[in-house]
Amino acid sequence: MKVFSVGVILFGCFLAMFETSATSLENNSTSKTIETIPLAPGFGSLGYKMAAAGSYKLPPLGDAADGKILDEQGREDTLHNIYKGKYTLLSFIYSNCKDVNGCPLASFVFYKLKTLMKKDPELADKLRLASLSFDPEHDSPEVMRLYGANFKFAGDKGEWRFLTTPSLAALDPILQSYNQDIQREMSVNGEETGDISHILRVFLVDPKLKVRNIYSLGFLHPEVILADIKTLILEDDAYKISSNDEPDQDHLAPILSVPGDDKDGYETGSYTTRSKSITARRGAKADLLALAKNPPLGLPAVPEPETNPLTAEKIELGRRLFFDRRLSFNDTFSCAICHIPEQGFANNELAMAIGIEGRSHRRNSPTLYNVAYNTSLFHDGREETLEQQIWGPLLAHNEMSNPSVGYVINKIKKMPDYKGLFEKAFDGGGVNMRNLGRALADYQRTLVSADSSFDRWYFGKQEDALSKKAQRGFQIFSGKGRCSTCHTISDKHALFTDQKMHNTGIGYNEAMGIKPAKERVVLAPGVFVDVDTAIIDSVGEKKAADTGLYEITQNPDDRWKYKTPSLRNVNLTAPYMHNGSLQTLNDVVSFYNKGGVANDLLDPLITPLNLSDQEQSDLVTFLQALTGSNVDTLVSDAFDAPIGDLTNSDPNWAHGRSEY
Repeated sequence: MKVFSVGVILFGCFLAMFETSATSLENNSTSKTIETIPLAPGFGSLGYKMAAAGSYKLPPLGDAADGKILDEQGREDTLHNIYKGKYTLLSFIYSNCKDVNGCPLASFVFYKLKTLMKKDPELADKLRLASLSFDPEHDSPEVMRLYGANFKFAGDKGEWRFLTTPSLAALDPILQSYNQDIQREMSVNGEETGDISHILRVFLVDPKLKVRNIYSLGFLHPEVILADIKTLILEDDAYKISSNDEPDQDHLAPILSVPGDDKDGYETGSYTTRSKSITARRGAKADLLALAKNPPLGLPAVPEPETNPLTAEKIELGRRLFFDRRLSFNDTFSCAICHIPEQGFANNELAMAIGIEGRSHRRNSPTLYNVAYNTSLFHDGREETLEQQIWGPLLAHNEMSNPSVGYVINKIKKMPDYKGLFEKAFDGGGVNMRNLGRALADYQRTLVSADSSFDRWYFGKQEDALSKKAQRGFQIFSGKGRCSTCHTISDKHALFTDQKMHNTGIGYNEAMGIKPAKERVVLAPGVFVDVDTAIIDSVGEKKAADTGLYEITQNPDDRWKYKTPSLRNVNLTAPYMHNGSLQTLNDVVSFYNKGGVANDLLDPLITPLNLSDQEQSDLVTFLQALTGSNVDTLVSDAFDAPIGDLTNSDPNWAHGRSEY
């Protein structure tokens, strides 16, 4: 038996990529081109834009079957042992296949992936390739080892196994389990010719032995597989919300929206770190203008000021500015460091954010999701437009700490990577106070997120879109709980805010210094101590006074009033309230169930609700169902943005700040 050379196959594949045709070759010195056939997409460019990794899900398609196999050295093993510890791509091939869109395609795509694994340590660590022969009578372990040697050009990083089975009897149950239909061609005298016909399928198996995708001829492409692998890797690290009720979509957090150092469960002795390196995250640019022009289900049209209509150029410029650390005084701090994309464009890890050089804020970082619809900004409502709002953080001593407007403008003018960008976005207008605000405002207006499970059920009339438990929670929300009085819903859309200011007692409680005698402190996972509050106060910085809206109006009746936040994506934006004093949605519901904190100026809408434990649980489930379906698209887009690394071309490099 003569083994068809993989080198010849690869040559044909590479030739096909450049000539958009495949040539069938025979081992005959006089043979010429026999036929030209259309190539599968996997040999060339994808031809369309692949969805961003993490912006979709790959549900399990069933269990990956087991079976006895032989490795390249002839040692007995099982498929389940091969799958252990990594995501595995399994292809069924035979070494003398002559159909360029069959086994050679699978091997070519694997070769491309192996080349990527050589360059990407994370991919090499997470992914395994496995080629299992259809033809154990001819493809012995030695033949498969020689077959694999043809791919040594892809480097030695990343695992690619070349497997066979002891016999056809061992192979057949594997083929049946993976629904692999093959035909062994026969000669006129009834003998096998050695040729095999089959439908190409490649299986993606996760470490839990579940099939997560099956690739046929039209979908077997390196870019598609790479996006799927990255999606599963992200899902591995994702944080899932537990549920005692129906485990459906309104209980799952988006894959990308999780802190890099997620401390969920830290209070238990069994806690295991899931800390992720920021360098490992990857994203893909989204069409933000299209999103803002056509908001997801449940949202009205995005308001556009006549003086600042949305344009792709301004959005792109604002996006760059939002993530640029050089906009702070010492080139270390961007807008995104307080409004962290994967933390709900808020800050899950700190009750009150930390600004430049570790300077404390006195309030929690509010989410920027759907900020386009806000009629007032900041917790105290002191600004009315996004164009004006940006100058507060840029100039605040405990935020970005720039000394003046002119300082910021002149600094950006000297940054080479902004050359011409303002002129392009503003019809020749350069860097100035007005244009900087307009650009950042346009980017923030695109952060619209809806089409949640609730939206699909309530506005889309999909009866099965929302779990029964969440539906019960909605009845509490709009009825006995009276939540919808302030977190409003209309017939056609829901902003979940009345845009007003209310005193719930949280600010009063803090201003009066009302605290428990002792506070529980976590020293390590599962290790707690109760510490006297007086001791904690003696070693901590005294909190600055915060009287809310009163600071803006000087009206005594406005003391401790703060803006009603939207509840969209509320499950992603903990901790809650203006000071981040409530850690979970359960805490929030419990607080309102008790009627807030009594004080002379308490809003009359805040009264005890007398909800049962079950009703409170149902209400929390409803709130969890308000997470938009496009959250990961916005986070992935943010991951794609440049972060403004300081270079020797920047104005501050020569001022002795290169150490930053």
